[in-house]
Amino acid sequence: MRFGYSERCLAHDTGERHPENPDRLRAIRRGLTKRHGVEYVEADPAAREEVVAVHDAAYVDELEAFVDDGGGSWDPDTVASEGTWDAALTAAGLAQWAARSALDGADGRNTPFALGRPPGHHAVPDDAMGFCFFNNAAVAAQTALDEGAADRVAIFDWDVHHGNGTQDVFYDRGDVLYSSIHEDGLYPDTGDLEEIGRDDGEGTTVNLPLGAGAGDADYRYAIDEAIGPAIDRFDPDLLIVSAGFDAHRHDPISRMRVSSEGYAMMTDRIRSVADDAGAVEAYVLEGGYGLDTLAEGVSMVHETYDGRTPVTDDEEPDAKTESLVAELRELLDL
Repeated sequence: MRFGYSERCLAHDTGERHPENPDRLRAIRRGLTKRHGVEYVEADPAAREEVVAVHDAAYVDELEAFVDDGGGSWDPDTVASEGTWDAALTAAGLAQWAARSALDGADGRNTPFALGRPPGHHAVPDDAMGFCFFNNAAVAAQTALDEGAADRVAIFDWDVHHGNGTQDVFYDRGDVLYSSIHEDGLYPDTGDLEEIGRDDGEGTTVNLPLGAGAGDADYRYAIDEAIGPAIDRFDPDLLIVSAGFDAHRHDPISRMRVSSEGYAMMTDRIRSVADDAGAVEAYVLEGGYGLDTLAEGVSMVHETYDGRTPVTDDEEPDAKTESLVAELRELLDL
């Protein structure tokens, strides 16, 4: 894969013991040194007007002033420092690079993956939250649409937390499909099954809030029976994966049971979904707070595109997962 990366993202200083810290990117880079075919690409920061395309201008102004004043705790979880403004614009720019690269023909072993921070999927149009300031995946999707490179964009979010911000940006629109598999009841406690969009966006929001303890078989079933068919029907030109790795069984802040091999399986499944839909793929880093499992997860995505065949097991999904998927299929008429 080709990884978008910039040292500017390390300047976002969240302080001691914060789970979202620069060591996350350092760990990923260390893990990738053991893999073949890794290439890094620098990208320009997003322009202010490109961020304002998905965020309220007053919020963007407020955040810039907050950072210029030295930063601090925006809320109990979301911390800014003097380097946060540039890092946040850079993370959004890396996501744009990934989308543009994919639409320009980068695929296979050159599939783009934006390694930016701070993450983005909790950032709503008018506020920062959940470690996120600008919604990187949303900025990338909107840029692809505004530049005329895509008519329809699908976003699949496999982070363990629901991407409430991404959902909010596109909830009433028909040109972007947002889909998510997340842990039920976990922060920010959004993403109910019944949240399927409204107005022009009715049917273009797809949520599967799985119960704690869901593992590889549950995720595989959810993709095969719900997420994949919804994306295929939507027929996007671009598929952005909001790739968080905190559903891993050893991540410190979730209770899901996805294995490292499970991320390879999901990558392989989503690659097939995109191929079937005639879409190109771009990856954007979200969460993942166990440094070893984060690095291993990103490496698994890379190795899958580098030709490694995922190892699948014969486990069956939980009955509750099957029931949720059946209910979602009925809601969406899949």
